[in-house]
Amino acid sequence: MDEPLRYEKRSDGVAIVTNMDAPLNRMGLAYIERLSEVVDDIAGDEEIRAFVITAQGLDNFSVGMNLKELAKGIAAAGDIDTFFDRRLDLIQRIETMGKPSVATLFGHCLGAGIELPLGCTFRLAATDGASIGLPEMHLGATPAWGGSARLAKTVGRQHALDMILRAKTLGGPAAHAIGLVDEVWPIGELKSRATDLAVELARQPALAVRGVLDTLHDCESRTLTDLLAAERRAVHATLGSDDAREGMLAFLEKRTPVFNRNPGSSAPT
Repeated sequence: MDEPLRYEKRSDGVAIVTNMDAPLNRMGLAYIERLSEVVDDIAGDEEIRAFVITAQGLDNFSVGMNLKELAKGIAAAGDIDTFFDRRLDLIQRIETMGKPSVATLFGHCLGAGIELPLGCTFRLAATDGASIGLPEMHLGATPAWGGSARLAKTVGRQHALDMILRAKTLGGPAAHAIGLVDEVWPIGELKSRATDLAVELARQPALAVRGVLDTLHDCESRTLTDLLAAERRAVHATLGSDDAREGMLAFLEKRTPVFNRNPGSSAPT
């Protein structure tokens, strides 16, 4: 494998990040290191307003961490806590960068192969052939990349316990039924539908999108007072912005607004 992932920046405000380790698409040390660099680049690039995390081929999104590299990774990090903390930090940066992300789930999505998507804004799964789960119990272990916590926040405690304690895997429709994924599509359409969703999100006013993402981040554990305060901050941030003016003008002119014409200059003036 020459490159662990492919990073494509498109002209429509969307980036596509593809694991290039087909057919298994393991999340090895090189992949995580490169993904961390790419996430920093996306966060700092004002022309990228949404991104897709996917994988090469149609066999598997990811069978998870490359266990053969575990000892090497821990040794390089210095200790096991630092090793896993760096992965938790990566997922948290995806969650909190203020730009929406879309993950495609197909084939095996196991261990880290679902823990990473749990940090994404949207998850789309294949109608058939997906096997989504946290099988660590079969290895005498527990999820280590935030899987148990994020799964419980996403689908509720009981569904999380059922999946983790029984090492249960779910297909796309079953994952959709409990709220683990947002949409299901035939495998042949899945990646294009994910890109379409990212394009739709990239067309929304970036400053307002960031405000909503910041307001609703970890909303399950925050008080209503805190959420209302975050919402008010988002209101102030967008008030008088280029996109707010464009939205109002388009409404008055009865046309579709065109946002994000001037990346980096949409703040109120």
